[in-house]
Amino acid sequence: MEENRRLAHRVTEQVNRVILGKEKEVKEIMLAFLAGGHVLLEDIPGVGKTTMALAFSEAMELEYRRIQFTPDVLPSDLTGFSIYRRETGSFVYQQGIVFCNLLLADEINRTSPKTQSALLEVMEERRVTVEGVTRKVPDPFLVIATQNPAGAAGTQLLPEAQVDRFMICLSIGYPDFGSELAMALETGTDSRLKAAERVIGARTLSELQREVGGVYLGERVGGYIVRLIRATREDVYLDRGGSPRATIALVKMAKASAWMDGRDYVLPQDVTQQFPHVMRHRMMRSSSAVMEGIEKESILKRILDETERPSMGEKR
Repeated sequence: MEENRRLAHRVTEQVNRVILGKEKEVKEIMLAFLAGGHVLLEDIPGVGKTTMALAFSEAMELEYRRIQFTPDVLPSDLTGFSIYRRETGSFVYQQGIVFCNLLLADEINRTSPKTQSALLEVMEERRVTVEGVTRKVPDPFLVIATQNPAGAAGTQLLPEAQVDRFMICLSIGYPDFGSELAMALETGTDSRLKAAERVIGARTLSELQREVGGVYLGERVGGYIVRLIRATREDVYLDRGGSPRATIALVKMAKASAWMDGRDYVLPQDVTQQFPHVMRHRMMRSSSAVMEGIEKESILKRILDETERPSMGEKR
Protein backbone atom coordinates (compact mmCIF):
# COMPACT_ATOMS: atom_id res chain seq x y z
CA MET A 1 0.00 0.00 0.00
CA GLU A 2 2.81 2.43 0.84
CA GLU A 3 4.43 1.87 -2.54
CA ASN A 4 1.14 2.55 -4.33
CA ARG A 5 0.66 5.70 -2.29
CA ARG A 6 4.12 6.91 -3.30
CA LEU A 7 3.21 6.31 -6.94
CA ALA A 8 0.07 8.44 -6.57
CA HIS A 9 2.09 11.26 -5.06
CA ARG A 10 4.62 10.97 -7.89
CA VAL A 11 1.80 11.43 -10.40
CA THR A 12 0.82 14.73 -8.79
CA GLU A 13 4.47 15.77 -8.72
CA GLN A 14 4.75 15.19 -12.47
CA VAL A 15 1.59 17.15 -13.20
CA ASN A 16 2.82 20.00 -10.99
CA ARG A 17 5.92 20.19 -13.17
CA VAL A 18 3.60 21.06 -16.06
CA ILE A 19 0.91 23.11 -14.31
CA LEU A 20 2.65 25.68 -12.12
CA GLY A 21 1.18 27.03 -8.89
CA LYS A 22 -1.94 24.83 -8.81
CA GLU A 23 -0.92 22.14 -6.32
CA LYS A 24 -4.28 22.11 -4.50
CA GLU A 25 -6.28 21.74 -7.70
CA VAL A 26 -3.97 19.01 -9.00
CA LYS A 27 -4.36 17.07 -5.74
CA GLU A 28 -8.16 17.34 -5.88
CA ILE A 29 -8.27 16.00 -9.43
CA MET A 30 -5.99 13.13 -8.43
CA LEU A 31 -8.28 12.34 -5.49
CA ALA A 32 -11.28 12.26 -7.83
CA PHE A 33 -9.45 9.87 -10.16
CA LEU A 34 -8.52 7.63 -7.22
CA ALA A 35 -12.19 7.67 -6.21
CA GLY A 36 -13.15 6.69 -9.76
CA GLY A 37 -15.01 9.94 -10.39
CA HIS A 38 -15.32 12.56 -13.09
CA VAL A 39 -14.22 16.20 -12.80
CA LEU A 40 -15.97 19.38 -13.94
CA LEU A 41 -13.72 22.42 -14.45
CA GLU A 42 -15.62 25.69 -14.61
CA ASP A 43 -13.44 28.57 -15.68
CA ILE A 44 -12.64 31.09 -18.38
CA PRO A 45 -10.68 29.91 -21.46
CA GLY A 46 -6.89 29.90 -21.42
CA VAL A 47 -6.05 28.99 -17.83
CA GLY A 48 -4.66 25.52 -18.58
CA LYS A 49 -7.61 23.14 -18.34
CA THR A 50 -6.64 21.19 -21.47
CA THR A 51 -2.97 21.10 -20.47
CA MET A 52 -4.01 19.76 -17.06
CA ALA A 53 -5.84 16.82 -18.67
CA LEU A 54 -2.92 16.11 -21.00
CA ALA A 55 -0.46 16.14 -18.12
CA PHE A 56 -2.50 13.59 -16.18
CA SER A 57 -2.81 11.35 -19.25
CA GLU A 58 0.97 11.47 -19.70
CA ALA A 59 1.82 10.81 -16.05
CA MET A 60 -0.62 7.88 -15.85
CA GLU A 61 -0.04 6.59 -19.39
CA LEU A 62 -3.76 6.65 -20.15
CA GLU A 63 -5.33 6.49 -23.59
CA TYR A 64 -6.44 10.08 -23.99
CA ARG A 65 -8.96 11.68 -26.32
CA ARG A 66 -10.34 15.17 -26.58
CA ILE A 67 -13.53 16.47 -28.12
CA GLN A 68 -14.33 20.12 -28.64
CA PHE A 69 -18.05 20.56 -28.06
CA THR A 70 -19.78 22.81 -30.57
CA PRO A 71 -23.48 23.11 -31.51
CA ASP A 72 -23.05 20.67 -34.41
CA VAL A 73 -21.50 17.80 -32.40
CA LEU A 74 -23.85 14.79 -32.49
CA PRO A 75 -24.46 12.05 -29.88
CA SER A 76 -23.07 9.51 -32.35
CA ASP A 77 -19.73 11.37 -32.29
CA LEU A 78 -19.48 10.26 -28.67
CA THR A 79 -21.04 6.82 -28.64
CA GLY A 80 -20.22 5.59 -32.16
CA PHE A 81 -22.34 4.47 -35.11
CA SER A 82 -22.67 1.70 -37.70
CA ILE A 83 -21.80 2.12 -41.36
CA TYR A 84 -22.67 -0.17 -44.26
CA ARG A 85 -19.77 -2.03 -45.87
CA ARG A 86 -20.69 -2.79 -49.45
CA GLU A 87 -17.90 -5.32 -49.87
CA THR A 88 -19.24 -7.47 -47.02
CA GLY A 89 -22.90 -6.55 -47.29
CA SER A 90 -23.14 -5.82 -43.58
CA PHE A 91 -23.11 -2.97 -41.08
CA VAL A 92 -19.90 -2.44 -39.07
CA TYR A 93 -19.79 -0.55 -35.79
CA GLN A 94 -17.36 2.37 -35.56
CA GLN A 95 -16.33 3.31 -32.04
CA GLY A 96 -17.05 6.79 -30.75
CA ILE A 97 -14.61 9.03 -28.97
CA VAL A 98 -15.59 7.80 -25.48
CA PHE A 99 -13.66 4.56 -25.98
CA CYS A 100 -10.60 5.67 -24.04
CA ASN A 101 -9.32 5.94 -20.47
CA LEU A 102 -9.37 9.73 -20.11
CA LEU A 103 -11.79 11.89 -22.08
CA LEU A 104 -11.49 15.67 -22.14
CA ALA A 105 -14.90 17.10 -22.97
CA ASP A 106 -13.95 20.69 -23.78
CA GLU A 107 -16.55 23.46 -23.36
CA ILE A 108 -19.29 20.95 -22.72
CA ASN A 109 -21.94 23.62 -22.25
CA ARG A 110 -21.59 24.86 -25.84
CA THR A 111 -23.28 21.84 -27.39
CA SER A 112 -26.92 20.75 -27.47
CA PRO A 113 -28.64 19.12 -24.48
CA LYS A 114 -29.16 15.98 -26.58
CA THR A 115 -25.42 15.60 -27.10
CA GLN A 116 -24.68 16.46 -23.48
CA SER A 117 -27.09 13.74 -22.40
CA ALA A 118 -25.27 11.18 -24.55
CA LEU A 119 -22.54 11.23 -21.92
CA LEU A 120 -24.91 10.21 -19.12
CA GLU A 121 -24.85 6.45 -19.57
CA VAL A 122 -21.13 6.19 -20.19
CA MET A 123 -20.24 8.43 -17.23
CA GLU A 124 -22.40 6.45 -14.84
CA GLU A 125 -22.33 2.91 -16.24
CA ARG A 126 -19.02 2.90 -18.15
CA ARG A 127 -20.81 1.56 -21.21
CA VAL A 128 -22.70 2.78 -24.26
CA THR A 129 -25.72 1.37 -26.03
CA VAL A 130 -25.94 1.87 -29.78
CA GLU A 131 -28.68 0.29 -31.90
CA GLY A 132 -29.63 -2.01 -29.05
CA VAL A 133 -26.11 -3.32 -28.45
CA THR A 134 -24.30 -2.45 -25.20
CA ARG A 135 -20.52 -2.11 -25.22
CA LYS A 136 -18.19 -1.42 -22.31
CA VAL A 137 -15.62 1.36 -22.46
CA PRO A 138 -12.04 0.71 -21.26
CA ASP A 139 -11.32 0.51 -17.54
CA PRO A 140 -10.60 2.89 -15.95
CA PHE A 141 -12.77 5.50 -17.67
CA LEU A 142 -12.52 9.11 -16.47
CA VAL A 143 -13.92 12.38 -17.78
CA ILE A 144 -12.56 15.87 -17.34
CA ALA A 145 -15.17 18.28 -18.67
CA THR A 146 -14.67 22.02 -18.97
CA GLN A 147 -17.38 24.60 -19.18
CA ASN A 148 -17.35 28.31 -19.67
CA PRO A 149 -18.92 30.45 -16.94
CA ALA A 150 -22.73 30.53 -16.98
CA GLY A 151 -24.05 33.24 -19.26
CA ALA A 152 -21.05 33.27 -21.59
CA ALA A 153 -21.88 33.67 -25.26
CA GLY A 154 -23.06 30.48 -26.96
CA THR A 155 -23.48 28.46 -23.75
CA GLN A 156 -26.43 26.69 -22.19
CA LEU A 157 -26.92 25.09 -18.81
CA LEU A 158 -26.01 21.43 -18.39
CA PRO A 159 -28.89 19.07 -17.54
CA GLU A 160 -29.13 18.61 -13.77
CA ALA A 161 -28.81 14.84 -14.17
CA GLN A 162 -25.49 15.27 -15.94
CA VAL A 163 -24.09 17.83 -13.50
CA ASP A 164 -24.82 15.41 -10.66
CA ARG A 165 -22.63 12.76 -12.30
CA PHE A 166 -19.48 14.79 -11.84
CA MET A 167 -17.84 13.89 -8.56
CA ILE A 168 -16.29 17.31 -7.98
CA CYS A 169 -16.27 20.77 -9.53
CA LEU A 170 -13.20 23.00 -9.49
CA SER A 171 -12.10 26.38 -10.77
CA ILE A 172 -8.42 26.57 -11.72
CA GLY A 173 -8.23 30.35 -11.79
CA TYR A 174 -5.37 32.60 -12.84
CA PRO A 175 -1.80 31.61 -11.89
CA ASP A 176 0.11 33.56 -9.26
CA PHE A 177 2.71 36.12 -10.35
CA GLY A 178 5.71 33.80 -10.08
CA SER A 179 4.06 30.97 -12.02
CA GLU A 180 2.87 33.29 -14.78
CA LEU A 181 6.34 34.85 -15.02
CA ALA A 182 7.90 31.39 -15.39
CA MET A 183 5.46 30.62 -18.21
CA ALA A 184 6.29 33.91 -19.92
CA LEU A 185 10.04 33.30 -19.75
CA GLU A 186 9.64 29.80 -21.21
CA THR A 187 7.50 30.92 -24.15
CA GLY A 188 9.08 29.74 -27.39
CA THR A 189 10.92 26.83 -25.76
CA ASP A 190 9.89 23.17 -25.65
CA SER A 191 6.44 22.43 -24.26
CA ARG A 192 6.27 21.87 -20.50
CA LEU A 193 4.27 18.71 -21.24
CA LYS A 194 7.57 17.04 -22.10
CA ALA A 195 8.57 17.49 -18.46
CA ALA A 196 5.93 15.00 -17.30
CA GLU A 197 7.29 11.48 -16.86
CA ARG A 198 5.15 8.37 -17.00
CA VAL A 199 4.65 6.95 -13.52
CA ILE A 200 1.83 4.41 -13.68
CA GLY A 201 -0.42 2.75 -16.24
CA ALA A 202 -4.15 2.17 -16.48
CA ARG A 203 -3.94 -1.20 -14.72
CA THR A 204 -2.07 0.31 -11.77
CA LEU A 205 -4.60 3.13 -11.51
CA SER A 206 -7.39 0.54 -11.27
CA GLU A 207 -5.44 -1.15 -8.46
CA LEU A 208 -5.11 2.15 -6.60
CA GLN A 209 -8.85 2.73 -6.97
CA ARG A 210 -9.57 -0.66 -5.40
CA GLU A 211 -7.29 0.18 -2.46
CA VAL A 212 -9.08 3.49 -1.94
CA GLY A 213 -12.43 1.72 -2.00
CA GLY A 214 -11.26 -0.46 0.89
CA VAL A 215 -10.56 2.47 3.22
CA TYR A 216 -12.61 2.12 6.42
CA LEU A 217 -15.55 4.47 7.06
CA GLY A 218 -16.92 4.34 10.59
CA GLU A 219 -20.57 4.85 11.49
CA ARG A 220 -19.96 8.17 13.28
CA VAL A 221 -18.09 9.70 10.35
CA GLY A 222 -20.63 8.20 7.94
CA GLY A 223 -23.38 9.85 9.97
CA TYR A 224 -21.52 13.16 9.74
CA ILE A 225 -21.50 12.86 5.93
CA VAL A 226 -25.24 12.16 5.83
CA ARG A 227 -26.02 15.09 8.17
CA LEU A 228 -24.03 17.47 5.97
CA ILE A 229 -25.80 16.40 2.78
CA ARG A 230 -29.23 16.50 4.41
CA ALA A 231 -28.47 20.00 5.73
CA THR A 232 -28.06 21.21 2.14
CA ARG A 233 -31.58 19.97 1.34
CA GLU A 234 -33.09 21.87 4.27
CA ASP A 235 -31.19 25.16 3.98
CA VAL A 236 -33.47 28.15 3.42
CA TYR A 237 -31.01 29.67 0.94
CA LEU A 238 -30.95 26.60 -1.32
CA ASP A 239 -33.66 25.47 -3.72
CA ARG A 240 -31.79 22.24 -4.36
CA GLY A 241 -29.31 20.43 -2.17
CA GLY A 242 -27.34 17.22 -2.48
CA SER A 243 -28.83 13.99 -3.82
CA PRO A 244 -27.95 10.51 -2.50
CA ARG A 245 -25.37 10.46 -5.29
CA ALA A 246 -23.73 13.44 -3.56
CA THR A 247 -23.54 11.38 -0.36
CA ILE A 248 -21.78 8.57 -2.19
CA ALA A 249 -19.43 11.03 -3.91
CA LEU A 250 -18.47 12.60 -0.57
CA VAL A 251 -17.78 9.16 0.90
CA LYS A 252 -15.51 8.25 -2.01
CA MET A 253 -13.64 11.57 -1.95
CA ALA A 254 -13.15 11.35 1.82
CA LYS A 255 -11.74 7.84 1.44
CA ALA A 256 -9.35 9.03 -1.28
CA SER A 257 -8.25 11.93 0.92
CA ALA A 258 -7.56 9.60 3.85
CA TRP A 259 -5.64 7.18 1.63
CA MET A 260 -3.45 9.91 0.15
CA ASP A 261 -2.68 11.13 3.68
CA GLY A 262 -1.43 7.67 4.67
CA ARG A 263 -4.45 6.37 6.59
CA ASP A 264 -6.72 3.38 6.05
CA TYR A 265 -9.66 5.06 7.82
CA VAL A 266 -11.61 8.28 7.26
CA LEU A 267 -11.46 11.19 9.71
CA PRO A 268 -13.94 14.09 9.93
CA GLN A 269 -11.26 16.39 8.51
CA ASP A 270 -11.31 14.39 5.26
CA VAL A 271 -15.02 15.06 4.99
CA THR A 272 -14.82 18.79 5.71
CA GLN A 273 -12.01 19.25 3.18
CA GLN A 274 -13.92 17.56 0.36
CA PHE A 275 -17.45 18.77 1.14
CA PRO A 276 -17.21 22.08 -0.80
CA HIS A 277 -15.74 20.42 -3.91
CA VAL A 278 -18.44 17.75 -3.94
CA MET A 279 -21.33 20.16 -3.35
CA ARG A 280 -20.35 23.30 -5.26
CA HIS A 281 -21.97 22.28 -8.55
CA ARG A 282 -24.87 20.32 -7.08
CA MET A 283 -26.56 23.10 -5.14
CA MET A 284 -28.91 25.75 -6.50
CA ARG A 285 -29.32 29.00 -4.62
CA SER A 286 -32.78 30.32 -3.84
CA SER A 287 -33.97 33.64 -5.24
CA SER A 288 -33.55 35.23 -1.82
CA ALA A 289 -29.91 34.13 -1.68
CA VAL A 290 -29.29 35.61 -5.12
CA MET A 291 -30.99 38.89 -4.21
CA GLU A 292 -29.04 39.16 -0.95
CA GLY A 293 -25.75 38.33 -2.68
CA ILE A 294 -25.11 35.21 -0.59
CA GLU A 295 -22.56 33.05 -2.38
CA LYS A 296 -22.43 29.26 -2.40
CA GLU A 297 -19.13 29.25 -0.50
CA SER A 298 -20.61 31.11 2.47
CA ILE A 299 -23.63 28.78 2.56
CA LEU A 300 -21.38 25.72 2.60
CA LYS A 301 -19.17 27.22 5.31
CA ARG A 302 -22.19 27.92 7.51
CA ILE A 303 -23.47 24.37 7.03
CA LEU A 304 -20.06 23.01 8.06
CA ASP A 305 -20.01 25.28 11.11
CA GLU A 306 -23.52 24.35 12.24
CA THR A 307 -23.42 20.58 11.63
CA GLU A 308 -22.41 18.36 14.53
CA ARG A 309 -18.98 16.90 13.92
CA PRO A 310 -17.46 13.76 15.51
CA SER A 311 -14.42 14.23 17.72
CA MET A 312 -11.08 14.39 15.94
CA GLY A 313 -9.44 10.99 15.76
CA GLU A 314 -12.81 9.21 15.95
CA LYS A 315 -12.71 6.16 13.68
CA ARG A 316 -16.03 4.57 14.56
